[in-house]
Amino acid sequence: MINLDLAFFIQIINFGILVLVLNLFLYKPLRAVLAKRREEIESSRERTGAVDQQVQEKVAEYEARLRDAKAEVGAKRAELVKEAQAEEATVLDKARAEAAASVASIRERIAKESADARTMLQQQAQVLSGDICEKILGRSL
Repeated sequence: MINLDLAFFIQIINFGILVLVLNLFLYKPLRAVLAKRREEIESSRERTGAVDQQVQEKVAEYEARLRDAKAEVGAKRAELVKEAQAEEATVLDKARAEAAASVASIRERIAKESADARTMLQQQAQVLSGDICEKILGRSL
């Protein structure tokens, strides 16, 4: 059987003093360090969240600016293509007109040279026919 004598009560008092001393020197500082660490972790999480939010905003802003730049470049490209097509049409029309004028000029020159050649050939034919007639007849005409 268990004897409850003075030693038992002294051990209970010693245990209580030990709990108080350990609480004062070990548990309270340990809890304070853990609480401080928990606060630092929460603070770091909040800062991380804020930085992440800023990064998200900057990425969204960058993407919006990139989209706007692409749209602007596309519009300028379309405008330049349209201008190039208009210039191409102008140059082609001018070239066609020059070609038509050149062809017309060449045709006129050919027609003139052809008419001149006919006239010259008719004159030469008359002279030649006169020469042939004189040789055949043996006298001058």
